[in-house]
Amino acid sequence: MKVAVINCGSSSIKYEVFHVGDCAMFASGLIEKIGSADGTVRQRRLKADGTFEEQSRTAHLANHREGFDLMAIVNQKDRIIKDDSELFGIGHRVVHGGETFREPALIDAKVIAAIRGLIPLAPLHNPSNLLGIEAAKDRFPRVPQVVVFDTAFHQTLPPLAYHYALPNELYEQHHVRRYGFHGTSHAYVAKEASKHLGKHLSEMNLITLNLGNGASAAAIQNGRSIDTSMGMTPLEGLVMGTRCGDIDPSIPYYLMREAGMKANEVESILNTESGLKGICGASDMREILERAATGNEEAELAIQIFCYRIKKYVGAYHAVVGRLDAIVFTGGIGENAVAVRQRVCEGLKHLGIGVDPAKNNAAKGSVAEIQQDGLPVKVLVIRTNEELEIALQTISTIEKANVRS
Repeated sequence: MKVAVINCGSSSIKYEVFHVGDCAMFASGLIEKIGSADGTVRQRRLKADGTFEEQSRTAHLANHREGFDLMAIVNQKDRIIKDDSELFGIGHRVVHGGETFREPALIDAKVIAAIRGLIPLAPLHNPSNLLGIEAAKDRFPRVPQVVVFDTAFHQTLPPLAYHYALPNELYEQHHVRRYGFHGTSHAYVAKEASKHLGKHLSEMNLITLNLGNGASAAAIQNGRSIDTSMGMTPLEGLVMGTRCGDIDPSIPYYLMREAGMKANEVESILNTESGLKGICGASDMREILERAATGNEEAELAIQIFCYRIKKYVGAYHAVVGRLDAIVFTGGIGENAVAVRQRVCEGLKHLGIGVDPAKNNAAKGSVAEIQQDGLPVKVLVIRTNEELEIALQTISTIEKANVRS
């Protein structure tokens, strides 16, 4: 039996297929340009000898349902899904679950309606996620399907952490509060840290840093998220590839008043033209590190600001969780940018945090320890796997619901 994990965009479907027994990844792929005459699928599938075979195909894809058909038949002779009965279940990533969903949910009409009702909180993401759910339900009507929310892990935040200091009716009537995102990744690496350190998650205090083009930090106390850097939207918090993170809330009004900008123009600047890109003209940390190495001052400043903001959150979250077992670096930057990890942890020995340069340079594999010997706080580099976490939660939810019996 297999479980498929779906991450759906407005014109794309990203997917991975796992074996249910050992959750080994069997195939992965990306379907793009849905709605056009030159729709494409690129797929990797595991062969009997343990290597991966690359497959690709082009076809006219009128809608997402046809995208799912193409996923199933990309290789006519050796399909990754030979028959619908092979599918134990399908797990869907949905960005925003609001306050409605604290856990994964078995998809039914009420769940779909609730996700649709949350579109105002995630207008760029939830509609696309719904397209994937509805197309998959249409294509695989007898297969149990589960939705896993990016916000769910952070639903354990206490009111003092999720309330904004705004009139309370804005929360009660318009749901204005902090929700947090990247929850699936934070949950996964927290569990991996627990396994690695041989300590039950309910006894673990962690700061997890999910650093990529989008970036977020989470304070995890006794295995539960108690604070996180992203807020009502993914714009709040750390400096990101193109997002500004924390700024003075009056800046948008200043720009509208003094620069004559419209609200949608300001929103676009804050989300797509700011962050690392706004400081130095590039959003990819690899390129920025290369520029800084050649003496580019704007690139160097971008790195400094990026790391400084993370360091401030580390200090704040250390104060919040108290005793700290480990800091976890994950995400594309967290897993690969040696210099970023070094800079974030510099000057934190008074908090029991420090990085060993040799260990940092040599970090590889699914979990690596890079802390200096003799310091009490572990510094871990953990490769995140949101798709695997969604697969595990999907299997667990279906088994609990007993819908396969």
